[in-house]
Amino acid sequence: MIASRVVLGLGTGIFVVTAYSLASKLASPGQQGSAMSNVAMGFSSSLVFGVPIGRIIAASFDWKTIFWGIGLLCLVAVFLVAKFIPAMEGEASVPLSRRLSFLKQPRIAITLGVTFFVFVGFSVVDTYITPFLAAVMPTMESKMSVILLTLGIGSLMGSRLGGFLADRIGIIRTLFCSMAVQALALVLQSAFSGWIIATIVFLMVWEIAVWTFGPTQNFNLVLLAPEASSIVLSLNSSFVQLGFAAGAGIGGIAIGSFSILNIPWISAISVVIAAAIAVLSLSRGRSFVKSQG
Repeated sequence: MIASRVVLGLGTGIFVVTAYSLASKLASPGQQGSAMSNVAMGFSSSLVFGVPIGRIIAASFDWKTIFWGIGLLCLVAVFLVAKFIPAMEGEASVPLSRRLSFLKQPRIAITLGVTFFVFVGFSVVDTYITPFLAAVMPTMESKMSVILLTLGIGSLMGSRLGGFLADRIGIIRTLFCSMAVQALALVLQSAFSGWIIATIVFLMVWEIAVWTFGPTQNFNLVLLAPEASSIVLSLNSSFVQLGFAAGAGIGGIAIGSFSILNIPWISAISVVIAAAIAVLSLSRGRSFVKSQG
């Protein structure tokens, strides 16, 4: 089972990065952000609907049926890709040392740092979202599945919104708006944690803002290194996973040392750090342009 999980994880990582890269190349000029947000929306949809569907199947049939279903769906996906995605010339094979050398480029390294801290903040809350909601509103525990589904719908909305805003108001504005809304929603959620409706609304707004950030940041990196889009996208995916792992660990330490009610504040601080790094990156870029002028 563990070996199967590792293989599935490798396949998923390769597929998602390749899908983002292909979406940016296949899209019409000015529509790349929307195209990449569609990939993100598909990914978030699988998270929202896959878990409840899996639970229904497991309750109705043998648990192994789920894996047969996944295998058949993957075969269908292979057929659809072969049928409808045009053949495109791939990027030349690049050794690992060359891939890691992109981290030496200041703008890319700083941008990946922003990704890391945003997803540390996301993971701090998302990893412990069920016990957190149970602590904040214990009377709603019987409706927890509905609340989680509502938050999941927020992720779908954010995935689509990211591409829309990136194409309309620009990448930088979308990223900063996303981080500002994340921090504000988390602070307001803590301030009004006694109100059930307010808690759900602010957490949903936070979820939308986080998923607005994801595809927009991918598009941002593609523009920073268009000649090596798949490489920078894979690096970004790695920093997302590092953020997930670090956030889960930080959240666990916070819960053990303080209270689970503190995790929104920790998440907000992480997002503020990400925004500060982004401001640093922007100011460095402007200083470089002025020096060249």
